[in-house]
Amino acid sequence: MEYIDYYKVLGINKNATEKEIKKAFRKLARKYHPDVNPGNKEAEKKFIQINEANEVLSNPENRKKYDKYGKDWMHAEEFEKAKQQYQQYQRQYSANTGHSYSSYDNEDFSEFFSSMFGGGFRSSDRTRAKFKGRDYHAELQLNLTDILKTQKQTITVNNKKIRLTIPSGVETGQEIKIKNHGEKVPEGGVNGDLYIKFNIVNNTVFKRDKSDLHLEVDLDLYKAILGGDLIVNTIDGKKLKLKVKPETQNNTKVKLKGKGLPVYKKEGQYGDLYIKYSIKIPTNLSPKEKELFTELSKLR
Repeated sequence: MEYIDYYKVLGINKNATEKEIKKAFRKLARKYHPDVNPGNKEAEKKFIQINEANEVLSNPENRKKYDKYGKDWMHAEEFEKAKQQYQQYQRQYSANTGHSYSSYDNEDFSEFFSSMFGGGFRSSDRTRAKFKGRDYHAELQLNLTDILKTQKQTITVNNKKIRLTIPSGVETGQEIKIKNHGEKVPEGGVNGDLYIKFNIVNNTVFKRDKSDLHLEVDLDLYKAILGGDLIVNTIDGKKLKLKVKPETQNNTKVKLKGKGLPVYKKEGQYGDLYIKYSIKIPTNLSPKEKELFTELSKLR
């Protein structure tokens, strides 16, 4: 995965406080929001990066991992767990061979850890104890738009290609087990398993709540008062025409049933899309407009 300097994205230094992070995010989010930059792909890309940077740096635990592991911060737990497993293996090796490790072998561990993430595991002449092989743990990152349909994807573990079926609607933290694709052990032992945890990155302007989606849409004052038609995009790129009722109030919510995300492992079921109207007050009024608004205020 390409390294992105989240501090640079938000224009802050590594010692920034939570308050400074929040302030920087809000300022940039307003500047690059798709509603302010309609049709501007660069602004949309920047907006997604800003959201991603904020999600990581505004979470103290994630920020700590990011500061320590950089682009591999999402593998922090797997890395630490793998380190413990490898040290356990060293002790088991010593017990079965009579040879001891005097110190932690970083090269050997790097070799082991790389096997978990497709880097390959070079064979050695060490005698393997006849026990269950180590389980491998890896993380697969997908965009939110990748989970709209069930898909197949091929990953490489230990120089071996494995074809996965990824169910639509999968959520961050959900895990699948692939039996016998962990560490291979000699005859008489049991091969380890491979566990793949999903991390879903929101690359859209929608907010996700399980299988439901939320979207804030700007509504001009005149349409809010008089009513009319409004076109909105769904997450799959389709356009929907909404009927705005006359005298619609600010923050009014509209529910579009079945226009959310697929429900995980429930074929044919979908969440809902919730639209919240944000009424925009007109600015830079002409003298005539001011006159008309004055007349309206007198009528009220």
